[in-house]
Amino acid sequence: MNELKIAERRREDEEKATEKRASILGFTYLDLRPYEDNMPLIKDVLTLDELYSLKMIPLIIGDDLHPHKFAITSSSPESGLRKIRERYAEHSQKVEYFMISIPAYKKIMLRFDPPKVVKYDDIKIASAGDSATFDKVTKTLDTVPIDDMLNFIIDQADLLGASDIHIENQRKNIRIRFRVDGALHPVAKLSREKYRVLIAAIASKSGLSTVSTKSQSGHIQKDVKKKDSDSYHSLNIRIEMVPTLYGQDVVMRLFNFDQSLLNLDLLGIPKKQRKEIEEVISHPHGMVLMVGPTGSGKSTTLYSIINALNSSDRKILTLEDPIEFNIDGISQIPVNTVKGSQFADALRSVLRLDPDVVMVGEIRDADTAKTAIQASITGHLVLSSFHANTTSTAFARMVDLIGINPIFSSAIRLVIAQRLVRRLADDTKEAYRADEATANWIREVLKDLPEGIEKPDLENITLYRPVASEEHPFGYTGRVVIIEMMVVTEEISKFLRGDVKDVNSETIEDVAKNAGMVTLLQAGVLAALRGETTLEEINHVI
Repeated sequence: MNELKIAERRREDEEKATEKRASILGFTYLDLRPYEDNMPLIKDVLTLDELYSLKMIPLIIGDDLHPHKFAITSSSPESGLRKIRERYAEHSQKVEYFMISIPAYKKIMLRFDPPKVVKYDDIKIASAGDSATFDKVTKTLDTVPIDDMLNFIIDQADLLGASDIHIENQRKNIRIRFRVDGALHPVAKLSREKYRVLIAAIASKSGLSTVSTKSQSGHIQKDVKKKDSDSYHSLNIRIEMVPTLYGQDVVMRLFNFDQSLLNLDLLGIPKKQRKEIEEVISHPHGMVLMVGPTGSGKSTTLYSIINALNSSDRKILTLEDPIEFNIDGISQIPVNTVKGSQFADALRSVLRLDPDVVMVGEIRDADTAKTAIQASITGHLVLSSFHANTTSTAFARMVDLIGINPIFSSAIRLVIAQRLVRRLADDTKEAYRADEATANWIREVLKDLPEGIEKPDLENITLYRPVASEEHPFGYTGRVVIIEMMVVTEEISKFLRGDVKDVNSETIEDVAKNAGMVTLLQAGVLAALRGETTLEEINHVI
């Protein structure tokens, strides 16, 4: 599916969701898609500040006989609606509200308040040994005015699809690196003078200190122009600042606030595993655990599941440290564990709010685990993440954490382990025949694939390698999800009830494989054989 069709589908989903919210809240829904590019703008009714703060747009100027009409969004504050009603009530005039989608509001606001854009050369990612590109970006940063430097770096990182920006103090200068498709790439260096200005801007916007001797966390929210488009999207940028020998190092993690991206359809999950996820989350109670290292996409998958469950007849609560994505229709509660708050205490509190679905950011201790388990067997669907490398390891670690627990065996329904690897660019990748040693290793990994999984040709094994191009300087584009899913069967439950004395990850994995589980390594090798990625990428993360 091309990007235009994906964008159209996302917009359609957003309009349908807005229509539902309007119906629930008692407003008339208005689809502005046919008019948002050319509808007349009424600029003398609300100030620009009011347009932003009230999330409201004038539609029609009324009179004593006809109401004044305004477009509002699901984010428009009730106090603002009252304020406008009272303003016109003073003249015995009425106000009528129509609900529009957030994308419609943002698009019209771009006409009320066109962005002031200063164009610089876009940053290009340099390949290994490409000092010319590195030097060019460094010179570009020298030309960017001090006040625009932070915005420029964030905008460029977003255009490149970077997940993180690293600002690192070295002995002679400051290095800037972007993490793109999971790999770190040096892009430029800064002088100490420029760095001091940049770090001051980061600290000011995120509420941090440039002289602190302790690690600090903060966040910035910024609207960023989309690539090859006049529209904008919001980034939530998590800031981690750590003092080092030469100064404050900063890592800025970029989270796209575009809710339409949190969609199971866009994750590339294989059909069999997607069906298993949908079957499990269709039940009103139980527990789903997501495991994997930092940067493996756990949060995106959990949020996508939450988004799939998001409907007017469900109450969904999340407990997060910190909140990474803002989702309409869901109550998201920050839990500041740095300041002593605990997930277990917060979970016990929110269960009094009668939720149907609860997401706990991370299970870190036995108290949180036991509370989540109790919630899952008392009529709640509980989603959470857990520190483990594989599904079987997660089981073994959970037994170590809470002991043999028959209640857990009836609560847990699904464990998902995932990794992200770089995707080969289809138009440049090169096929080659695997050498005999590699071919034998592949045959060994895949020899016990479960029934129902299509077996590749293991006699003539073809692999693929990246080939650089101008558009894809490393031969990769985007990332592929490698996923391992353990559906909890009766045989697996025996480990948790104490029916099996020898509880270890190897034994649990063997039982799960007999029940049809494809391991992470097997899933990765199959992806490499399909030409989606390389064996090197798989071995790097698994």
